[in-house]
Amino acid sequence: QLRKPVVEKMRRDRINNSIEQLKTILEKQFQKHEPSCKLDKADVLEMTVSFLKQQLKPEPVTPQVDFNEGYSRCLQETLHFMSLCAPQKGARDEMKTETQRKLLNHFQAAQNSPAHQSPVKEATPVKSALWRPW
Repeated sequence: QLRKPVVEKMRRDRINNSIEQLKTILEKQFQKHEPSCKLDKADVLEMTVSFLKQQLKPEPVTPQVDFNEGYSRCLQETLHFMSLCAPQKGARDEMKTETQRKLLNHFQAAQNSPAHQSPVKEATPVKSALWRPW
């Protein structure tokens, strides 16, 4: 029975210590916005929750990011396919190696070229209703 209050005090001390650490971390940021305010425990916890929620929000995927990821995936698949067709000794195989090198250079240059960035979808005009004779 005597041990229960001691354990509870240790638990509260840990909580208070953690809140003080959070307060120290957040105080610098909070002072920029409202320098005259004093933070209490509830404020510290609310600010921490708000900050963590903001950090966990996924960034929206843009069409450009989607395009770049798809292009990179395609390039990886091409490299894998080309590695399966490893050249043998001979004139024809030297030509194949040269073709593979040129293809790779083309892909890498095209990926960085503004002309080959993701296509911008243009708004299609709304067509009027189809005329029907009946």
